[in-house]
Amino acid sequence: MVKIRLTRGGAKKRPFYHIIVTDSRSSRDGRNIERLGYYNPIAAGNEKRVELDLERTKHWIGHGAQMTDKVADLYKQAAKAAASAPASA
Repeated sequence: MVKIRLTRGGAKKRPFYHIIVTDSRSSRDGRNIERLGYYNPIAAGNEKRVELDLERTKHWIGHGAQMTDKVADLYKQAAKAAASAPASA
């Protein structure tokens, strides 16, 4: 099964996650199919907390990919931010 999940990066005590598409049998930081965006849980100031390619995510979901619970929450946040951004611009 194909999953959309997080893979960890960053330094010790400074986590940074990439949102990736991967085979469910791959290890957390192992081989991936495509990188869809990132999640920075310790973003401060003007830094973006979540960046996600919504069109590619919809494409993968349409082809049967399953999102983890955390990625589903991040997807909702990114969709909400994208919906509000053109209204303010």
